[in-house]
Parts: sequence; structure tokens; C-alpha cells
Amino acid sequence: MDGVTAFAPDLLKEKMVVVSGGTSGIGLAVANGFAAAGATVIATGSSQQRLRDARGETTRPIRFEQLDVRDGAAVEAFFGGLDSLDVLVNCQGIARPDNEWNEEIFLDVMDVNLNSAMRLSRAAFPLLKRSGGSIVNFASMLSYLADESVPSYTASKTGIVGLTRAMAHKYGRDGVRVNAVAPGYHRTEMTKALWSVAKSEQKIAERSALKRWGTTEDLVGPILFLCSNAAAFVTGVTIPVDGGYHVG
Repeated sequence: MDGVTAFAPDLLKEKMVVVSGGTSGIGLAVANGFAAAGATVIATGSSQQRLRDARGETTRPIRFEQLDVRDGAAVEAFFGGLDSLDVLVNCQGIARPDNEWNEEIFLDVMDVNLNSAMRLSRAAFPLLKRSGGSIVNFASMLSYLADESVPSYTASKTGIVGLTRAMAHKYGRDGVRVNAVAPGYHRTEMTKALWSVAKSEQKIAERSALKRWGTTEDLVGPILFLCSNAAAFVTGVTIPVDGGYHVG
């Protein structure tokens, strides 16, 4: 049973969902998961090439739109053009290993990974308030651990945990729930340099409690849960989805 079929097939029927950073890897899997659960889904990406690639990779009726999450005016215009919204998933994220000690790169990674989650959530809030909707942010196992090769990624993902808590209290009085998931090592293009080498693949799998790498699909079920009525009294939490890696 995968992360979608564990739920009723119409779990999110008639719900409008935006998945930012939804054109590849984990984001695209999440967008597909929402579509499979009956939702109307808009997935955004940073470039036309990413949008074209995503359209070729899915058979789901997902609407793909270009959006630069660093552009405040573009973000406001995007959400201003929607009639309704029930769920916002802030899946956008980048890492620049071994280059993030450069201040310009550090700040750019921080803007995409942390600042934009605030930017998109603020713009989406009026629509979410009307629907009693929810937000899911993306933290990371590096919200709890450290990696000296990606100081900005580590700091930004640690910041997501705090931002999620603060937003949960700020928006909760208006019926909007805010939670986060913290992925571990999942087989994506970003982690290919590790899982494509037998020694590092095995080392990482052995540290996890489940002795394997995660898949992109492993994140779909927890996110659908957080956005469903089953989680109606769950807000302000970050759920690790890392196979027990960060406690190993």
C-alpha cells in the first residue's frame, strides 16, 4: 500500500492545492499524490524547462505554472489570481554544497528555502482563511543535524521548524493549520551523488532504522494526512520522514 491508496480515493475531492517547487523529485510526487486523492492541483516551478519536463513526467491533470518564489510581486500576483485555495505546500528548496560559505550564495539559498515560505504563506493566507485550509512547509533532517558543506541549507531548514511554530499560532486563530515534514535521505536528483555510489548508499541505509533509503512516495502519505480532516487538531508540528535516520 503506497502513500495514496492508504486513503479514500476522494479524500481531497474539490480541494484546491498549490505545490510550490512541484515540478520535479519530491515536489512532483507530492503534486501527483494530491491529484490522485481528488484535488485540483497547481504545481509551480522556477523555469519553463522544468515545467516542460514535469508535464512529460506525469499523467495526472496537474496545472503547471512558472513562479519565482524570490519575487514578492510575482507571488502576490499569483495568489491574487486564484479564486480559492485549501492547501499550500512549500516544497521549494535548493542546496549549493561547498559554496554556501560565500555570502551571496548563502543569502540566495536562505531566500529560496526560508524567506519564500514566509512570502508564499503570507500571500496565500487570505484564501486559506476563507477555506479553513492548511500549510505544509518542508524542513529537513538537517533541521536537527549539521552539515558543514551546506551552512545555509542547514540554517534555513532549522529556521523552517521555528517559522512553522510561529505561523501555526499566528494563523491558528483564523482556523488555518501550519505543519512541516522533515525528509531524510530520499532518492532524488539532489542526492544522486550519494545513492549512485554503493559505499555511501549502504552507509546511509545502515544508519536509518529501516535500513533503506526513502523514496519520493514515502512523503506523500504524511503530507496528505496533515492536510486532511484526520489532522484537524494537529498544528505547529514537524514530522520527520527519514526512516529514523536523525535518531540513529
